[in-house]
This record gives sequence, structure tokens and C-alpha cells, in this order.
Amino acid sequence: MNKNIIYLGFVSFFTDMASAMVSTILPLYVVYILKDGVDKLGIIVGIATFISYFFRVFFGIISDKYQIVKPFVVTGYIISAISKPLFAFASSWQEIALLRGIERMGKAIRSATKDKLISFYAENKSGRSFGFHKMMDIGGETIGALIAFLALYFIGKNIEVFKGIFLATIIPGIISIILVIFFVEDVAVEKKEKQIDLSKDKSLFGFLLIYFAFLFFMFSNEYFIIKAKEVGFDIAFIPLLVILLNFTQTITSYYFGILIDKYTPQKIITFSYIFGILSMIFVYFNLVILAFIFLGLFLVSSLNSIRSYISINAVNKASVYGIFYGGVAISSSLGAVIIGQIWEKVGERVAEIFSLSGLIVVFIIYLFLSKML
Repeated sequence: MNKNIIYLGFVSFFTDMASAMVSTILPLYVVYILKDGVDKLGIIVGIATFISYFFRVFFGIISDKYQIVKPFVVTGYIISAISKPLFAFASSWQEIALLRGIERMGKAIRSATKDKLISFYAENKSGRSFGFHKMMDIGGETIGALIAFLALYFIGKNIEVFKGIFLATIIPGIISIILVIFFVEDVAVEKKEKQIDLSKDKSLFGFLLIYFAFLFFMFSNEYFIIKAKEVGFDIAFIPLLVILLNFTQTITSYYFGILIDKYTPQKIITFSYIFGILSMIFVYFNLVILAFIFLGLFLVSSLNSIRSYISINAVNKASVYGIFYGGVAISSSLGAVIIGQIWEKVGERVAEIFSLSGLIVVFIIYLFLSKML
């Protein structure tokens, strides 16, 4: 495997360690420490998701057009590293929404170009390369969630402990910046403007639209965390469920990459949708541990499949990655806000039925159209 993919894997490992230290406890911080409702959490998730994914379209197209790769990757990681510790100074859901948006903008700047970088160095093994990278992503998230658990369990569950965890993210953030600046090489391309013709990639968009529709109805990770608290898990132990989620993704990511290379991304995505539906069935029946496991299987297999599918089939890779992430932005953010409103205004059960029913309908449509995609 190319050394640049390995270095990028470690960059993501430390970045996602810091991210998990925030994301594991942020829903609990908003709903149970600041005493804001699930609807406010939904707005925060919606804003963060939209910014994180929508602006990848812009930076993906700019990357292809002007052949800019590593500078976007470096800038994105710097913004994320600087913004995470600032959560310690936020005292309202509005401030958290703003900081979460800034932090996710860092991810938006780097993501499409990072995928382009991985694709460039993949050496015709895109499934394995993206599988390895995702494995490192989730490995870092697992360690970050473990740090959050140890802090909450051994130190306490008060507001100062939450703030201390936020501040501690500066350490892995600095490590990731050093790695990406000094160890990851830029893509060797001619520094000239390139003409973008997305009509060459239009055949890919039907496959992506089904995925966007599925994400609209899927509970976000934050709702799984709140569900765990609602069914009786202590706040200190909820990070263990996130560790289980991340561990599931870590141990299966590379294997899914092998399966993708062997059987095609289109075949593996079918199983991804089944995993997603099963995770929501387990949510409905309060089987939270199983729900987190199958959520992990859905997340890792679907993302690896989509990224590999684009790597194999797209002409304008960074642009299509950007469009993919833009579609995720719109569908996931709208879904998060609507599900949050349903949960707060009508009830948790209605939100679960809305989600599960929608997922099943989308999956049936996918099966009907799969031969044409």
C-alpha cells in the first residue's frame, strides 16, 4: 500500500480521535447538561451535517478545475483542530451550533480532495485503500470515545469534565496537522486549469440518489446516543456504545473493502441497506446494543461502497465526490431536523416509525431499480 495512504490514515486516526471526544458527548451535553431539547439537537446536527457535506461540492469542483489538492487537505485539518477545543467555552446551543458548523467546514474543505488523493495513490485497489483509510478513521474514533468514557467514569459527569474533554482535543489535533503537512505528498499534476464536464458522469447519479433518500430517513448517530440514554443507559457508559459502534466499523472496514473489490460496490451496497434497516428495527424494540452494531455495519459498508464506486466510474473524481457529499448534506441535514422535530413534538415512537417506514420504502424502490443503476 502506498505510503501516502498510510500517512493519511494516521492523520485521520488522530483527527477522528479528537472528533469522537466531541461527538460522543456533545448530544448528552446539549440535552442533559445545557437542558436544551432534542429539537435543538436536531438543528445542531442539521446545520453541522449540511455544512460538512454541502461545501464539499464547491471544494471538489475547485480542486478538479484548478488542480488544488494538498492545500485544501491541510487547511481543512487545521480548521478542525483549532475549533474543537473551543466547545469548552460554549454555553448555549446556538454557540455550539456555530462552532460545530466551523469545525465541520474544516471537514468540508478537505474531504473531496482527500478522497481524490487516496484515489490517486490507490494503485487500482480502491476498495482496499478506502477500506484501510476508513479503518484508521474509526480506530481513532474508538480511542476518542474510550477517552470520553474513562473521563466520565473516573472523574465525573459534571460540566467541568465535559469542558475538559473538549479542551484535550487540541493534542491529537496538533499531531494530525504535523503529519499532514510534513509527511503526506501532494498529487503530481500539471498546475493548469481543467475543463469540467459533468455530463460524462451523469450515469452515476441514479445510484447516488437512492443513497441520499435512504440517509434522509436514517437516524443520525446523535439520535442513537439519545435513545441509549432514554432506555436507561447511564451517561458515563454511553461512550462504550460508541466504542462498540466504532469497533464494529474498524474490524469490518478492510474486509468490506476486499468484498467490494471482489464483488463490485453495487452488490455490497445492497447489504448495507439491510444493515441500516435492521439497526432501526433494533432501535424500535429498544435493543440498543444490537442497534449500534448494525449501525456500524451500515455506515462502514455503505460509505466504502460509494467511495469505491465513484473512484472506479467517475471521470471528474473530486467533483463527483463533492456532489456526493453535497447530496448527503441536503438529505441528512433535512432528515435530522425533521426527525428531531417529530421526536420533540409528537414523540420518540412516532419518529422511529417515520424513519423505519421510509427506509423500507426506499429499499423496495432500490431493489426495483437496481438492474437499471
